[in-house]
Amino acid sequence: MPCALAQDATQTDGDKYKIMLENECVRVLEYRDEPGDKTQQHHHPAFVLYALSAFERTLTLPDGKVLRRQFKAGDVMWSEAQTHIGENVGQTATHVVITELKKGPEDGKECTQR
Repeated sequence: MPCALAQDATQTDGDKYKIMLENECVRVLEYRDEPGDKTQQHHHPAFVLYALSAFERTLTLPDGKVLRRQFKAGDVMWSEAQTHIGENVGQTATHVVITELKKGPEDGKECTQR
């Protein structure tokens, strides 16, 4: 299954993804790229994306399907878990914050910053 084989975005594209916060509940990533930049195939668990800038990109899924996305600064998007290759096909840099959801803490433990 392609999702099981896809790697973590911070490993495949560490030059573009920066971990801002990680705990038992979420991982918050900052992502930046420039027009023409392309990622390696990677996987995200279910996530919320918040656009800090306007940008346009394509996402190529493991089955070859290509999705085209356009965002304005301030746009928010929910996505189920996804494996893709991303490419900035617009004229502006991409700058987003992605909050990846994790399984909730076990045994009632509180989520703490790491």
